[in-house]
Amino acid sequence: MSEPARRRRGPGRPRQDEADEGPGTQERIRLAAREVFAERGYDKTSVRGIAKVAGVDPALVHHYFGSKDDLFAAAIELTMEPALVVPAVVGEGPDGIGERLARYFLGVWENPATRAPLLAVIRSALTHEAAAKVLRTLILRRVLERVAADLDVPDPTFRAELAASHLIGIAFVRYVVRVEPLASADPEEIVALVAPTLQRYLTEA
Repeated sequence: MSEPARRRRGPGRPRQDEADEGPGTQERIRLAAREVFAERGYDKTSVRGIAKVAGVDPALVHHYFGSKDDLFAAAIELTMEPALVVPAVVGEGPDGIGERLARYFLGVWENPATRAPLLAVIRSALTHEAAAKVLRTLILRRVLERVAADLDVPDPTFRAELAASHLIGIAFVRYVVRVEPLASADPEEIVALVAPTLQRYLTEA
């Protein structure tokens, strides 16, 4: 008896045997994407290159994540973990929120594993709208606006933007252009100086 013909698949859909690679497949692709974007930057990264590192067919990457821009966003979100950040920063109430936010932000940048993809975002955001959109969506909308909204203060979006400008500016000067003495300052010294300003942005009426 002849083997039944395979069902035809639509554009961008993987074969069933490719799609059934287990629950860890998406996470493996995201980790591979974070590694490749961090190493090569946005411009020089391709879906095919990410698929090769992840050990999957490129069609499977498109199936799970859609476009390169969507995969870039997913890879960076893996670094920032907004679902965990907001409860951790807001959970203890408004007192000390500036210090907790500053310590979280610097902690992400001080970790070499999470610093590399964030450097890729900031560098790429200067020349690519897709990267700029990821920066706006993830750091501002997904983290800081939610923090400000949970505190129930007036003008939460404006306050979140002020906090974002402060934190991103520090990241750019310290980690991208590496201006001294900020580039080599102790993180706790930076937290101590920055926390009161963030506290004022996010809590004062």
